[in-house]
Amino acid sequence: MLIVANDEGTAVDFEKKGNVARVFRQDNGETVGWNLFEPKLETALSGDGQVELTEADLAMVNQAIKSAGFTEELAYDGQPKFVVAEILEMEDHPDSDHLHICKVEVGMDQPVQIVCGAPNAKQGLKTIAALPGAMMPSGSLIFPGKLRGVDSYGMLCSARELALPNSPEVRGIIELSDSIEAGQKFEPASMWMA
Repeated sequence: MLIVANDEGTAVDFEKKGNVARVFRQDNGETVGWNLFEPKLETALSGDGQVELTEADLAMVNQAIKSAGFTEELAYDGQPKFVVAEILEMEDHPDSDHLHICKVEVGMDQPVQIVCGAPNAKQGLKTIAALPGAMMPSGSLIFPGKLRGVDSYGMLCSARELALPNSPEVRGIIELSDSIEAGQKFEPASMWMA
């Protein structure tokens, strides 16, 4: 199953052609996912949880979609979904006693805004951001959204939320070394120490 958009909790339906099904919102027809039943693709795109597609993988998926008779084509997105993030600025959320509005460097053209409720969030902290398109170990998907009316482009993560080994039981987002550069793909083996 390839999830390409947030259904925002609306009713969905599907249209199947051959070995491909397009999942779409009933209210506006927007495609939110593709289900591929081709055994050859299942073998080539194996793995549990979120699978990162290469450009060659995506070309194979697009060919399967086209061969089934659909006209849509998926664009390649090489942006890592879990990245080192640095909180550049932080202010209190106007409608919360614990949420903060953070301006966060994640390696894109411009910093992004992420609303965070972690008690240890502070300016200058290096942590991990789950960006839109990320699948959390729990199976939850990250999409841009609003928290109490304020736009949020992703999520700043705790070790427990990322199911990292020896995750501390204290509340709060991961605190990484200042020497790690913001925007890099998060590599738990070399960047995480409990």
